[in-house]
Amino acid sequence: MAPDIPLNINIKEPRWDQSTFVGRANHFFTVTDPRNILLSDAKLENARKIVHDYRQGIVAPGLTEDELWRAKYIYDSAFHPDTGEKMVLIGRMSAQVPMNMTIVGCMMTFYRTTPAVLFWQWVNQSFNAIVNYTNRSGDAPISVRQLGTAYVSATTGAVATALGLNSLAKRVSPLIGRFVPFAAVASANCINIPLMRQRELQYGIPVTDEDGKRLGDSAKAAQQAIAQVVISRILMASPGMAIPPFIMNTLEKKAFLKKFPWMSAPIQVGLVGMCLVFATPLCCALFPQKSSMSVSRLEPDLQARIRDSSPGLERVYFNKGL
Repeated sequence: MAPDIPLNINIKEPRWDQSTFVGRANHFFTVTDPRNILLSDAKLENARKIVHDYRQGIVAPGLTEDELWRAKYIYDSAFHPDTGEKMVLIGRMSAQVPMNMTIVGCMMTFYRTTPAVLFWQWVNQSFNAIVNYTNRSGDAPISVRQLGTAYVSATTGAVATALGLNSLAKRVSPLIGRFVPFAAVASANCINIPLMRQRELQYGIPVTDEDGKRLGDSAKAAQQAIAQVVISRILMASPGMAIPPFIMNTLEKKAFLKKFPWMSAPIQVGLVGMCLVFATPLCCALFPQKSSMSVSRLEPDLQARIRDSSPGLERVYFNKGL
């Protein structure tokens, strides 16, 4: 019996055109869908089977194209694109909104005392370390020492920034003090992500031609990939950490929060969550996941090998990570 769907659907690529921002946004709204973290292991394994079978030319009876794409996105939400390993639950992109809204909301509520700053910056950097490792580019392992260095450095940088700015903020308006957590998060991203992915900067990440043929490893490509991820992460945090302070500053002057001050944290978490639902996929979409660069910008030895094996090739492609 002929399959219900054709065998030439390219499920290695996203369903939407990734050369446009709208196409990438549609893709990441699906990838970051928080509902995916509720899927059982059985559903994840079924999605993997559908995807792997389809790549081998095997189509389950009655499978529709929409079901195939759904399986592809379930698979992508839980399995690393380079290693194929199942990612730790809280490190998946589908966990970004619920995890970040909780952590960031609490960071922005409990920022006035040193113990609270220390605790929530530690929680945030622990979460960031897991996310950065889980969504690294390439298939090279990272040592425990490298993980520890990145984790300690980022946590120290974030706490130092938060405590330093907190002391300065005491001399200015309370509204400005509410932006201290954002400054700490931005500085930590600039430390945490490059350190967590330092192996890529040292040894490079896989670069391929447009058809996916591996051409070598490039540290230059890693530099571009990591810079794009840092920019995306900082901008991703911006709406959730820049808009709620103005709202909360107004609400805390009203009678309701004066009567029920314990409601500050849930309201702040909810406000951050509403921002992150949109900011997370839209900022992930700023740069193509399958990033590219000119062959002429690669390391000289890699350029030479590529020109020998593929004389007409002008651009190489790589997974930038998330």
